[in-house]
Amino acid sequence: MLTLNEYFIKACDRLPEEAIRVMSSLEGKGSMNKEGLSLTAKVKRAVLDHIVMQLYALGFVEIETEGKSKICSLTPLGNNFLELIKAG
Repeated sequence: MLTLNEYFIKACDRLPEEAIRVMSSLEGKGSMNKEGLSLTAKVKRAVLDHIVMQLYALGFVEIETEGKSKICSLTPLGNNFLELIKAG
């Protein structure tokens, strides 16, 4: 049986390296649309869509629709994940 910390560490090993940049951008700048997130995290838009869906599936990112835009934000679980990863 894995602890939550062990689960987070294994999840980090399976995520692309850009995922941490995306989550850090959301943590630092707050909620933003995918265009802004792509620029802030320095991740190509085609790659960003894939990463955001992985983070959404893990419960680390929330996606809301506002008109034609998709607004991404970090969930409390995503914040906990980032804290653990940054702590090493």
